[in-house]
Amino acid sequence: MNWQGKTVGYAVTGSHCTLAEVMPQIQRFVDDGAKVVPIISQSVKVTDTRFGKSENWQKQLKDITGNDIISSIVDAEPLGPTKLLDVLAIAPCTGTTTSKLANAVTDSPVLMAAKATLRNGRPVVIAVSTNDGLGFNMANIAKLLVAKHIYFVPFGQDNPVNKPNSLVARMALVPETCYAAIEGKQLQPLIIERFRD
Repeated sequence: MNWQGKTVGYAVTGSHCTLAEVMPQIQRFVDDGAKVVPIISQSVKVTDTRFGKSENWQKQLKDITGNDIISSIVDAEPLGPTKLLDVLAIAPCTGTTTSKLANAVTDSPVLMAAKATLRNGRPVVIAVSTNDGLGFNMANIAKLLVAKHIYFVPFGQDNPVNKPNSLVARMALVPETCYAAIEGKQLQPLIIERFRD
């Protein structure tokens, strides 16, 4: 894919177990010529987990993209009037972020970036990673599936035996989904057997 001349917003939310999966995808955007603007949620900004320290994830984002991280609502707001982003990927996108986006709540840098991108009629790409995707959050996913300018990275159950409500996107398809989204297309198939990955 040729991303020359394109600016990709890459927003990361607090599905900490998935962060290692998305870093190579961010690198792919950069390698293919995109300018990548990193955006993080409050959880990623301040939370250390068994999957890594916050400062290390932030360092990786800055090192890969070469750009400062947007980590406040105030810093994300100008993405609207400046029309900086050609596409915004939210990957991983937690159940909390999914539900807030579906219900027009803008209380984080990531959600402000999404609002700003949608304001300009540009695509927002969601890579879900939620333990209740087939539970209470299914209603929110359904609302977003039919929303204009919102696209999903193909997703499926990652552990149907032990976590039957859990849905996770195939993170390796984030760039392909974004490329299709810029052309107004949803990458298919949308529903995959993620547990076989």
